Amino acid sequence: MEIPAKALSIRAPWWWFILHGGKDYENRDWWTSYAGPVLIHASKWWGTADALCDMHDFSPLAERYGAPRVKMEMVRPHGGCIVGMVEITDCVTSADSPWFFGNYGFKLANSVAFAEPIPCKGMLGFFKVPPDVMERVRVQAGKVRS
Repeated sequence: MEIPAKALSIRAPWWWFILHGGKDYENRDWWTSYAGPVLIHASKWWGTADALCDMHDFSPLAERYGAPRVKMEMVRPHGGCIVGMVEITDCVTSADSPWFFGNYGFKLANSVAFAEPIPCKGMLGFFKVPPDVMERVRVQAGKVRS
């Protein structure tokens, strides 16, 4: 997968489920025609009650893919960082996946978690990653490919 220059900010624990738990759709209330690789930015937004509820409800599903049960200490420190990348292959309005719910689902494939989170300011929608952050992304992506 090529190293993308754009990122998408995703709240916890959803980014973790994409990278480690087999989550194959990212749910959004907006359509995209974009298909291709995108960096995953772990949002700084933190709603403790919401995150705990989502972790509780969806961890058993992620465990089917061999993921450990997600815990706060596994996701909270990574807020405000690029944590990996994934390929968006389609945008759909329905899918036969337990991960799909909502108006639109970005179909995901080939997720890659980075060994070290890379601090980066997030934005709404797809956003361009600053050049200094891209240098660190290239280093992390190179470690994954080695």
